[in-house]
Amino acid sequence: MIPTTHPAKEEIARLTARMLLEIGAVNFNTEEPYVLASGLPSPSYIDCRKLISFPRIRATLMDFLAVTVMREAGFEAFDNIAGGETAGIPFAALMAERMALPMTYVRKKPKGYGRNARIEGVMTEDQRVLLVEDLTTDGGSKLSFVNAIRETGAHCGHTAVIFYYDIFPDTVKTLGDHGVRLHHLCTWWDVLDEARAQAIFAENTLAEVESFLNDPRAWQEARKQG
Repeated sequence: MIPTTHPAKEEIARLTARMLLEIGAVNFNTEEPYVLASGLPSPSYIDCRKLISFPRIRATLMDFLAVTVMREAGFEAFDNIAGGETAGIPFAALMAERMALPMTYVRKKPKGYGRNARIEGVMTEDQRVLLVEDLTTDGGSKLSFVNAIRETGAHCGHTAVIFYYDIFPDTVKTLGDHGVRLHHLCTWWDVLDEARAQAIFAENTLAEVESFLNDPRAWQEARKQG
């Protein structure tokens, strides 16, 4: 069923943060920071893949994401929903079901045999495609998927994610420079506010995480040198 009414954006952000905290998708550790894919340290880590194992929460969040996209992009703005390999695939399937649209997915690289395709499913020329992923940090990985979609002759000017880091200032500009608009449900700032409201973590931990969020590059550099 296509969702048409839901809370205001601010309440969606708060509830999304609450759900991520409830299922343990949010991890803070200031004593032994996590190592990101870049090799740099971070006191915070989020695992949106856990959402697929919680039916009530995933259903609510997909309703939130569908209505957010329709509010911000238009109710008849898309012809196809594409998921990015691999984390975006289940969320794209759920979004396609809600929006009553075809679903496809985009490989990170050609599979190397057969058609050597990056697009799986049926995507046709001039279709308006929404790229769905679990999260975005600086937006860079989204552009590879967008380019693969555009190579088919389809259009991709929007990407939707559950979680947006919102700590790297060039993310929205990077996407915008490539003609892509970002839609999201919540950010680290929403999670930090909700964690404080619920007193889930010690205040000194939250203060250190806030220091990282305010200037992640400086925090990482200090840790590297230490």
